Amino acid sequence: MSAGGLHISISAEPVAHFGNFTVSNSMLTSLVVSALLITFAFAVRFSLKQTNRPSGLQNFAEWMMEGLISLVHGVTGSEKRTRHFLPFVASFFLFIMMNNWLGLVPGVGTIGYLEKPEGEEHAQLSPSQVTLPGTVAQASTEAASETTTAPAVEVVDPAHTPAGEEEVVGGPIDLQVEAGEVHEEATTAEAEHAEAKFVPYFRAGTADLNTTIALAFVSVFMTQVFGVMYLKLSYFGKFFNFSSPIGFFVGILELILEFAKIISFAFRLFGNIFAGEVLLAVITFLVPLVVPMPFYGLEVVVGVIQALVFSMLSVVFFNMATIGHDDH
Repeated sequence: MSAGGLHISISAEPVAHFGNFTVSNSMLTSLVVSALLITFAFAVRFSLKQTNRPSGLQNFAEWMMEGLISLVHGVTGSEKRTRHFLPFVASFFLFIMMNNWLGLVPGVGTIGYLEKPEGEEHAQLSPSQVTLPGTVAQASTEAASETTTAPAVEVVDPAHTPAGEEEVVGGPIDLQVEAGEVHEEATTAEAEHAEAKFVPYFRAGTADLNTTIALAFVSVFMTQVFGVMYLKLSYFGKFFNFSSPIGFFVGILELILEFAKIISFAFRLFGNIFAGEVLLAVITFLVPLVVPMPFYGLEVVVGVIQALVFSMLSVVFFNMATIGHDDH
């Protein structure tokens, strides 16, 4: 939706094409976030010092990782599980938080290009609309309703022109061709003056449902991987339990729940971040100065909370998958 400078789109817009592969603005932002995180990881690696008093970037990285480790260990209570879960939980948290925050950077969502709509084909005259000289023009009812022309004028051969009557110069062919040219010019003018669509170069990756579904799918898939890793084939016993009718029914519910997690994860994250973008866009459009600042501060906090919620739910599901069904 775009009206008078206010641009809101629920879906990501394409900004580049490589053959059949399309790069959207949310994908481009996610690539930028990935590049920043990889650069940060390499920078921390090269700044490591074997001293008891780390400083600078190393100190910040250690503080951040200690906080994530304590969060994960608070749920698992096991160093082994914490070591296995931490890479995925930390990646979820940092990737989601950076995407949320990058969507608040000035220029994201406001710097882009105008995409002109494709013009419609111009109307062409059909052979039935052309009347040759020396014949009588028969204007049909359908042709008269489709084209606005002057009344049909009977044109006869000059050799058979009755005496005393003036010869008619011009005829239906001149009038119809002129009308066709006018219609073609009007169609071209409409195409040229059609409103162009604004496409931003960048958009928060978490404001795109495709990205949140991908994150949710990875989380649920790794839940199954950790379950099999710790419980082997007995992990599938909680889905297919034939010991009793109640156990079988509960197993079916557990199986449905695994698929419901994907929808819950994806729409919770997408809904909160997209709603924040719409709020900021509307407030900034109505009152562009000072008033939007508190809302930007609110969205900074929401960006951290949503990243934390997604990560903590993931680690809870990871941990539950590693515990036997009878041990819950």
